[in-house]
Amino acid sequence: MLAQTLTVAAVTGAVGALVVCELQASRAGAALAKTVASAGFLVLALLRADVSNGYDRWVVIALVLCLLGDVLLLVPRAFPVGLASFLVAHLAYIGAFSVIRAPRGWPWPVAVPLVVVGVAAASWLWPHLGRMRAPVLAYVAAITGMAWGSIAAAAVAAWPIAAGGVLFYLSDLAVARDRFVVRRFASRAWGLPAYYLAQVLFALTLGRTGLGRS
Repeated sequence: MLAQTLTVAAVTGAVGALVVCELQASRAGAALAKTVASAGFLVLALLRADVSNGYDRWVVIALVLCLLGDVLLLVPRAFPVGLASFLVAHLAYIGAFSVIRAPRGWPWPVAVPLVVVGVAAASWLWPHLGRMRAPVLAYVAAITGMAWGSIAAAAVAAWPIAAGGVLFYLSDLAVARDRFVVRRFASRAWGLPAYYLAQVLFALTLGRTGLGRS
């Protein structure tokens, strides 16, 4: 338990340092803080995960892919590969939520507002995407499915799953705005903490008896 508490504290401190480094435009500092924060949520997951649990396995895979995506996004030319890593991470989260609740049981009324927001976001981004239009549209579809699945799974499991899914969804919108529309610190100031809180919440759902038992 102490190790988990210290890991959460390390992630929190690293995220705080990351936001400060972004404000000061310190690329080296931001890269270090981001790597520490991302490694931290994976360490937290590994401290808690039960490998015999299907849900846990999928979430750990998703977090590994998120860590990989975070590292890749530190290299400007690797953005498409980093985006692909995050897209597959969202699919892994969908796999995790499907273990808890089969997709055929996901409530359609929950999907409607998410699809509306996704279509609005895609329309907003469209003029700025250029050659990235197809990958970004696929990504929007993936994050919409991930958010829907998180809410559906949380309804029969634990609320942090939905909180993590929605926060991840919102943080991706902040990244899209910062990357494709206008680069401003404001997007990173709330988008980065939202992203890391989402991953920590997902990690904290691991190791729960009966949650996604395979």
